[in-house]
Amino acid sequence: MSTFFDEIKSYSTVPVADEQISTAEFVEASRGLVKLFDLLGSTAFSPVTSDMNGNIEKVSKKMLADPKANTLQGLILSEVTEKKKTATQGLLWLCRGLQFTAQAMREAVDNPSIELTKAFTDAYSKTLSKYHGMLVKPIFKLAMNACPYRKDFFEKLGADQAKVNAQLLEWLEALEKIIAIIFAFFESGNYGKGL
Repeated sequence: MSTFFDEIKSYSTVPVADEQISTAEFVEASRGLVKLFDLLGSTAFSPVTSDMNGNIEKVSKKMLADPKANTLQGLILSEVTEKKKTATQGLLWLCRGLQFTAQAMREAVDNPSIELTKAFTDAYSKTLSKYHGMLVKPIFKLAMNACPYRKDFFEKLGADQAKVNAQLLEWLEALEKIIAIIFAFFESGNYGKGL
């Protein structure tokens, strides 16, 4: 029986060699993650998916134009001397969105009794909230309140819940590892300053 995770590229298949993350597979896996918001089933998430897709496109465009951008770290380094760091900024904001999603799913996995509204609200306050101003926060609050019931969402992930849970955990652990590596790299050279 097929699950949501059978139909997308998992972060567990993204090559990570010597802390270098392959851009092409990362982009493909991130496109799959955005589809997760479709399963949440509310138009309230459209600003979130629109923003993430826009940032994926910035990263993808740079990857296709610059051979040095074949890893995420190479992509950042390729723009260090440029005035406009479009792909670096896109990657930073994409990773912030991924961190929010990973945190929400981690809350849901670790606390099987809580509803998604609480998991996503808690995740938002721990991740994205500090970067958002007065105009953006209400949009996210609306989206958090539009989360479906946990049971309904997990059923949309697949009928075989044991398989879904195993795949979700593998996907989530790989995503968390990639986020940690890329944020550590951003910090190591202060590459996100002003972005």
